[in-house]
Amino acid sequence: MTDTTRTIDPVDPAGSTGTTRVATPWEGLVTSALLGTERRTPPAEILAPGKEAPAALLDAAALHTVRRRAGLLPARAAARPEPAAHDGRARLPEAAGRRLRQLLADRSGPSGGGGRRGAAPDLTELLPQWLAAANEHGYRVPAAVLPALLDAARARTDLRPQALTFAGPRGLWLARLNPEWKFALRGASGGALLPDPRDGEAVRLLWEEGLFAERVALLAAVRAQDAEASRALLASTWSTERAEDRLMFLDSLRTGLSGADEPFLDRALSDRSRNVRHTAAELLSALPGSALAGRMAARAATCVSMDRTGGGQVITVEAPHECDADMQRDGVVPAPPAGRGERSWWLGQLVEAAPLDTWPARLGGRTPEEIVALPVLDDWADELHAAWCRAAVRQRDARWSLVLLGSPAASPAAGPGTSSLAERAKLLATLPPAERASWVASFIAAHGLSEAFQLLGVCAVPWAEPLGRAVVDALDIARDAGSYPWSFSGVMGLAERCLDPAEASRLELLTAAQDEPEDASPGAGGYWSEAFRRLVSTLRLRASMLAELDGLDGLNSPNGPDDPGRLAELTEPAAP
Repeated sequence: MTDTTRTIDPVDPAGSTGTTRVATPWEGLVTSALLGTERRTPPAEILAPGKEAPAALLDAAALHTVRRRAGLLPARAAARPEPAAHDGRARLPEAAGRRLRQLLADRSGPSGGGGRRGAAPDLTELLPQWLAAANEHGYRVPAAVLPALLDAARARTDLRPQALTFAGPRGLWLARLNPEWKFALRGASGGALLPDPRDGEAVRLLWEEGLFAERVALLAAVRAQDAEASRALLASTWSTERAEDRLMFLDSLRTGLSGADEPFLDRALSDRSRNVRHTAAELLSALPGSALAGRMAARAATCVSMDRTGGGQVITVEAPHECDADMQRDGVVPAPPAGRGERSWWLGQLVEAAPLDTWPARLGGRTPEEIVALPVLDDWADELHAAWCRAAVRQRDARWSLVLLGSPAASPAAGPGTSSLAERAKLLATLPPAERASWVASFIAAHGLSEAFQLLGVCAVPWAEPLGRAVVDALDIARDAGSYPWSFSGVMGLAERCLDPAEASRLELLTAAQDEPEDASPGAGGYWSEAFRRLVSTLRLRASMLAELDGLDGLNSPNGPDDPGRLAELTEPAAP
């Protein structure tokens, strides 16, 4: 049998193009298989005689498959990849390694439908917390777990920062070998092994030749040790960087922002990218002593003053009539969004960028509490207070934030600053953790859980005792009201991840089923009992996780389950 057969193109049987195509027997078999033997009969010379065409085609395909495999020549071996950089972090304790494999495999199984999740902990929701704790301990990832860890980070963007830090230099090395893990090579450090920030030549080489992810991590590392050196590094290639990269590098200056950054940021005000200019102006306005902040304060002060005709007890506002070139260079965006007036848009940007200490001097020496309580003429109060809220967030001013939040017992709609829960959460984030938790606890006590989800999200983990008690009390009240627990599934999920694990024993009483009131939803009591059992078991599992990372036997830790078999029942899948 010959290796090739000359065939005429079936689309042009007459060969009108004057050309023929040389096809291999294998190509003829594939074409016949795709078109069907009724439409395209395989060449007779490659078929076994005495059989119908379909069966003969399969026999010929089997024969040629063996021939093709037998005839393969060994390929030239590729160069072996360079070994991964050394990872000198501590080895993960054995018990913690077993827990990590369990979390990555999600052995808890899927939650039930219709909002019912069962009493077993949701392991996927505990993985971010485990990774954060492992990184705090400075452990390195077990090599055998790396593929599963990178797969998990590929599927969940929320895992990536902690997962890539835990993966370390070996994870970055492995990600270069698999296109599916290319996310690890951009936008995050990826655990790259960075040179000593004091080694100028190594720093320069990586800055000029490294991956973007490595350069971002390098800039942060150098800035943490020597802010002046990080600015010099950034300036050395600034004019040749892409706009999106300049924006990312500039954003890194938020960490440790100081007056020494002002000259560099002031030059960035003339950048050819509008986004870079805007970010530079925002950072400068966060420095109350900067020249830009002073210019914004002067502009804002001409717009907001005390109304002398009203006895000096009312604020009057005169919004800007134009947005000139100097204002635009200082970051004021001239075109308002749809539905927004130009003058109010410009006013908000000026007040937002002005230092908050402008206002006591401008408004009669009053305190922030007194200023926010003053009436404002011509319905400008909402615009002015909203701008002060943004300024308090930008300048991380806890006193102004607390004033603009108002009393937690007051209705959000009647608050002095903003009724938006998202904006309130930003204000809360500027407060010290204990004060933040106390405010949210009082808010929950006054208003329940229906509006507290976003506020809880900015509270430090584990929740302080007053906040945890307020959340549990509110859940208990909701149960007594006869509603279903999945109406509060978001808060319940937060409680599982954020309550102090030491609270597990105290919450055991809530796991018992209670008599349902006559007006309760059918079966609600049993569902609540199940939800509280899941909460308690999750807290105990978290306690075990933390103990394992401390090098202890988590099952026998003070806050762990009394019976190891009980934990297995909670985390192992049910038998078929």
